[in-house]
Amino acid sequence: MTGISGKVAFVTGGGSGVGLGQAKALVKAGAKVAIADIMQDRLDEAAADFEAAGTPVMPIKLDLTDPHAFAQAADRVVHELGPVQLLFSTAGVSQFGPLQLATMEDWRWQIDVNLYGLINAVQTFLPRMLEGGDECHITATASMSAFIALGGCGIYTATKMAQRGLMECLDQDLADTKVNCSLLCPGAVNSNIHQSMRARPSHLANTGFYTGTEQDEARLKSVIEHGMDPERLAGYTLEAIEKNQFYILPYPEFRVPLVELQERVLDSLARPEDDPEYEMRISKGVPGGSSEQPA
Repeated sequence: MTGISGKVAFVTGGGSGVGLGQAKALVKAGAKVAIADIMQDRLDEAAADFEAAGTPVMPIKLDLTDPHAFAQAADRVVHELGPVQLLFSTAGVSQFGPLQLATMEDWRWQIDVNLYGLINAVQTFLPRMLEGGDECHITATASMSAFIALGGCGIYTATKMAQRGLMECLDQDLADTKVNCSLLCPGAVNSNIHQSMRARPSHLANTGFYTGTEQDEARLKSVIEHGMDPERLAGYTLEAIEKNQFYILPYPEFRVPLVELQERVLDSLARPEDDPEYEMRISKGVPGGSSEQPA
């Protein structure tokens, strides 16, 4: 993307945490910003802070699991700010525990927010972006869990790996358009994702994991409190967007685990010389990548 200034941006989860950091960075870069969040108190506080700083944003209360509400929010932003060129699907929730203890409500809540929230964002804004013909960019905030699985994080990891797959395919599908994509995969961020349970709807309250007490929140916060500052993370994100860089991975501590993971995968992958049908599949154009083999 040639520049952020003057663009219209829509940020889900913009009332706090990573989304708020993105909104602050976007405003500083000269964008017109709408922040969407399901929690009204966070929206009000964030909007008041922007107003006090002389850089007002457009706050929108949004249940991102509702595609109709998403469409209405998009219409409002277009009416007040103009067509959206920068979409940040950032809102997310987490709740951890071993999969054998999970309830269907545990699955439903995280899939609805983390995965369908992204799907609804793309389904709402992408057709408008393509129709408008402007240079646009879609950024999804996943997690390093999109690459690396950890015990006790099964539901969260499933949603983040699904986000990665969705965005990698979308990036290829849009190769010949003026819409580009990025996948942001943070490690620890000093945010308030540890308070996710506060936004969990009552009809999905049945859980096999922890219940969101003050003690639970304090324990979870201790894991992330030394993580990256959200506004610093947003700086890396905007820099990558301006370069049309797909993967945004500003955490060097994950380099060794990722290399080890790729080595495990490659060590398990069959070699062409061991498969008598390999050449036939390649010659017939069977999907599977390049026929060129590494030296």
